[in-house]
Amino acid sequence: MKIGIIGAGNIGGNLTRRLTALGHEVSVANSRGPQSLAALVEETGATAVPATEAARGAQVVVVTVPLKNVPDLPAGLLAGAAEGVAVIDTGNYYPQQRDGRIDAIEDDGVTESRWTEQHLGHRVVKAFNGTYAQDLLERPRPEGDPERIAVPVASDDEAAKRVVRALIEELGFDTVDAGGIDESWRQQPGTPVYGLRAGVAAVTRALAEASPERPADHRA
Repeated sequence: MKIGIIGAGNIGGNLTRRLTALGHEVSVANSRGPQSLAALVEETGATAVPATEAARGAQVVVVTVPLKNVPDLPAGLLAGAAEGVAVIDTGNYYPQQRDGRIDAIEDDGVTESRWTEQHLGHRVVKAFNGTYAQDLLERPRPEGDPERIAVPVASDDEAAKRVVRALIEELGFDTVDAGGIDESWRQQPGTPVYGLRAGVAAVTRALAEASPERPADHRA
């Protein structure tokens, strides 16, 4: 599968490592340009490209950048992607620590991924936002292993959700359908499932126990 990754931080870098190891064709981009990705390219065999090229021909595109940087992504970011491309959003809103105040999230109750969708002009699949980056390398387990971690996955695009769930399972994790993007507050920072290392039953339970009220330390 051809996969584009926009953002080469902890999550983006480790997804590049795992997905290339599984035989996928990965193009990776960041804000500093392809030359800054030489070490990752040498390690993984991925192709470093400008952000405007990352989605070209891709069946899956991963957007894994700080939320405050989403509006600064190049216009037409997904132009040239494969028809029906699945776009994974790993982002989180950290108003106090990093992103500053985003009025639509704070005042209007827009979920983080809905806000990202509005800027990208494309439906997204929210996944990996509560995953520890190192777990992508250290915690894959075969299907049926009692220590296999489950990842919640939310989207309004059912076809894209199926593609992403299959990819996550190939990476060595179970998945839980977390509903649509308007329900994706259930996996935002400060919820019971955020950062939870547990199986399907516990993740399902944590999603159900979430409160729509954003905790004080995750508000501007």
